[in-house]
Amino acid sequence: MPLIPEEPQIHEKAQGPRATPATGRTAPTPRPVPGPRPAAAPRPGRPGPPRPTAPAQRAPREAAATEPVPSGPAVTAPAATATATATATPQLQVIPAAPEGALDAAEEAVDLLLDSGRSPGEVLVITTGRPHPWAAHELSFGDAAYWAQHDAGDDVFYADAAVAGRAASRPVVVVALNGGSEDAAGTALSTARARAGALMIVCGDPQNVESALGAGV
Repeated sequence: MPLIPEEPQIHEKAQGPRATPATGRTAPTPRPVPGPRPAAAPRPGRPGPPRPTAPAQRAPREAAATEPVPSGPAVTAPAATATATATATPQLQVIPAAPEGALDAAEEAVDLLLDSGRSPGEVLVITTGRPHPWAAHELSFGDAAYWAQHDAGDDVFYADAAVAGRAASRPVVVVALNGGSEDAAGTALSTARARAGALMIVCGDPQNVESALGAGV
């Protein structure tokens, strides 16, 4: 009986490397998705300069680099073009206004002057009709107290055309043609021209102002 050869035994180590299960390996962590950015906080608005409600004791402002020019057509004074000393003649600005609105226009002009850096003591306001409320209030304490405010020179001074000639010169003179006679308007314009050092602002009818200045007021 022929012998059947024994099947060769395959040792375990000869069966080749076993596949090692992928244990201990973790799935990659997903990168976080950034959420929406919070909206930036709005910047606070820039408040405009406060408008004074009363003419008493206006605070000085820092000097500005340029001279304020209130809105309105400019009228060149005849003396500025007829003489060689034009540089000594104050600049003239006319703000169109009816008599009933001339005082309000003058107040707005004063506000622009102060907002642009003019010191209150540099401004003189002359009225031809009803006096400014500040002048009426100060005159209620007597003439001496009223002119003491002028001599202090630290605030805007308001004067009627009849007494404005007593006021000292200031860099800026504002005239409010708020009524009164033609003589009062002529006196106011003449005084303003003589007292204004750099700028003369007239609130009134441009035609009347031009004719008065052309007549040599």
